[in-house]
Amino acid sequence: MKIELVRVDDAFHFAGSGSSDVTIHVDGSPEIGGHDAGVRPMELLLMGLASCSAIDIILILKKQRQVVTDFRIVADGDREKEEGTQRKPYRTINLHFILKGTDLDADKVDRAIQLSMDKYCSATAQFEDTAKITHSVSIEG
Repeated sequence: MKIELVRVDDAFHFAGSGSSDVTIHVDGSPEIGGHDAGVRPMELLLMGLASCSAIDIILILKKQRQVVTDFRIVADGDREKEEGTQRKPYRTINLHFILKGTDLDADKVDRAIQLSMDKYCSATAQFEDTAKITHSVSIEG
């Protein structure tokens, strides 16, 4: 896998692209001189984790003939400063899955989430040695 990150302005705005050639914008906060022209790098990590799991879950539920009409994930991460550094990695992350659908089977939804967390999502594997990842689910409709 390969990505390219290109500086857009003379501050902290970057444009990133990968194999799909879709551009993602990343920027620093105004407090450090950024312009709010993109997501923060640490937000992007949570988005990567959530989207990795989302793709798994939708694929699994489609195979089980579950009709999902709306799907959202709220990711909430807590960071702690490492002693002697300026680094603040995630130590806990909660993914709250919110699904709507036609007659969704709660057991199938739970199983799809668990399979993503434990077997399929590479982003989860990336975090599991440094952050405790939990999840919760709401099925609406």
